[in-house]
Amino acid sequence: MKQLEVQNQSGAAVSTVDVPDLLAEGKVNGAVLHQVVVAHLANQRQGNQATKTRAQVAGSGKKLFRQKGLGRARMGDIRSPIRVGGGTIFGPQPRSYRQYTPKKMRRVALVSALRAKFQEKGAVKVVNEFPGADQTPKTKAVVAALKAIGAGRKKTLIVLPEPNVWVYRSAKNLPKVTVTTADLVNTFEILHHDIMVLLPGSVDGLMKRAGGASEAEAS
Repeated sequence: MKQLEVQNQSGAAVSTVDVPDLLAEGKVNGAVLHQVVVAHLANQRQGNQATKTRAQVAGSGKKLFRQKGLGRARMGDIRSPIRVGGGTIFGPQPRSYRQYTPKKMRRVALVSALRAKFQEKGAVKVVNEFPGADQTPKTKAVVAALKAIGAGRKKTLIVLPEPNVWVYRSAKNLPKVTVTTADLVNTFEILHHDIMVLLPGSVDGLMKRAGGASEAEAS
């Protein structure tokens, strides 16, 4: 079983925490990771882009001038797609980009993402407490603590064992810092951030979030 150092807000090691083998060791399934991340990004798309067809453009449907006898090219109504201000041919219309991924696949991807982070040197930091937990928002203290543990100026994902509004408020103005809870963390967030910062109780929460995936499923 792998062990990680638990640091205080000054960056000094104060204890250790055990990481279950399911999260710390094993194969990273890159194919499933790719499929789940692509589906996640596709599901973020609103799909509300739209263009007007000739039936939707304002204007008369009357033929602009007679077909023959003027020496001009034939022309229909003012809403013709070949005229400025006319309709659009084969333009984008509102649609859903949603992709469905099975629950087991999402769970395997989550375990693989956690394994990739825990196996990467220095990608996971554990702190014994976080600034703001004492019900006083302290953005400067969060910045100082992240810098002390080696996460300064990097995209950082703070994973709490349970919601804490004061920690959220302390970090909400930091553009590279995201605060979430262990029961809500997802594959994309883990891979998108350079460093994951945990509290000791977050490890148990991540195991529950993994849904008790077996080694056979996660490999």
